[in-house]
Amino acid sequence: MSYSLLFWLSLTTLVCKGFELPYESSQCVVGVADSWNSSYVTISFFEKKQGVWRGVGDDWKGRLGNKGLVWGRGLHPNTASTILKKEGDARSPAGVFDLGGVWGIHESVKKQPKTFYRKVSSRDLWVEDPTSEHYNRFLTLPHEPATTWEKKAQMKQNDYPHSLKMFIAHNAPPKVTAGGGSSIFFHIWRRDGASATAGCTTMKEDKLRWLIAAVDPGRRPLYVLLPHTEYEKLKPLWKLP
Repeated sequence: MSYSLLFWLSLTTLVCKGFELPYESSQCVVGVADSWNSSYVTISFFEKKQGVWRGVGDDWKGRLGNKGLVWGRGLHPNTASTILKKEGDARSPAGVFDLGGVWGIHESVKKQPKTFYRKVSSRDLWVEDPTSEHYNRFLTLPHEPATTWEKKAQMKQNDYPHSLKMFIAHNAPPKVTAGGGSSIFFHIWRRDGASATAGCTTMKEDKLRWLIAAVDPGRRPLYVLLPHTEYEKLKPLWKLP
């Protein structure tokens, strides 16, 4: 990583002291990587009771973007000078993010009643084209995909690591920056964890299913992803678990 990137990442830490996790959030997935350039992550799940965050279950391993992390567009503040995630940079977005719905190939999954679940069909798209007004949005066509653009945007149905996934609200509607990174999910890891990702966070299937079953939209669940040094600096400032 270049000196300039390290400089701006450190500067962002200094100017984000006023931020705290939303008070109404009482569930939090925490991912901690060894460094900004690491594609490996340790994941934990926390719940807040009577104002105190407590771990639930054991930690588990996951994989991140092939080139590590970079600041993302989420709930946390960024300065105008912060280097942020871009489409195709092979980095996972760091910061604090809401969690969205679940998509998969299964008729149903074990989940909380309020969790959105969609069985993916051939007409379902996730738009990764930065020039589109639908960038980083889920769409369902009224017809089978016919154009090259429609076929390219189809959600994957025949790739098992993508057979179940939960949306991480990086660069998400209603405020989406063109080219700012799209299609960031928790999903099943590839080659039993031997492969990094293009920016998603991946894990064993049983851990993903456990997580999906545990997350309750009524408790405003969050995903906090940071390198270890940043997590330790920001934990007391942002009131992290």
